[in-house]
Amino acid sequence: MRLWTLHPRYLDTQGLVALWREALLAQKVLQGLTRGYVHHPQLMRFRKQDDPVGAIVVYLRGVHQEATRRGYRFDITRIAPTTWEGVIQETTGQRLFEWHHLLTKTALRSPMHHATLLSVTTPDPHPLFTLIEGGINAWERAAKQASPG
Repeated sequence: MRLWTLHPRYLDTQGLVALWREALLAQKVLQGLTRGYVHHPQLMRFRKQDDPVGAIVVYLRGVHQEATRRGYRFDITRIAPTTWEGVIQETTGQRLFEWHHLLTKTALRSPMHHATLLSVTTPDPHPLFTLIEGGINAWERAAKQASPG
């Protein structure tokens, strides 16, 4: 499961569709409707919010908006209702880590899309996130692999 900090506009078709499915799964997990993925590290930043389901709903709305802009028909009725209007702080280091991860993925599976990403100097975050200075999140697998011990 990857719930990108990056704006969904940077994802190739496969990435956007996968994000939609994974964010819908995250919504079910946060609603308590699944047994699996309940301890997935990607959900930590949502669980920290006063309304975790509301936070993932706002995230899903951003993904849906991008899909609609591209002409896809993602089923908006699958997104739960919410009145939550918060934002989540995310670090510049996490964004940079994910940007490099996305570039690696798209270089292999979508070379033409990858080429369009190379002109981006500073990628925007998903609308749910506001950026603060900092490194890669401790819950990120790569952060654990990079740390000694």
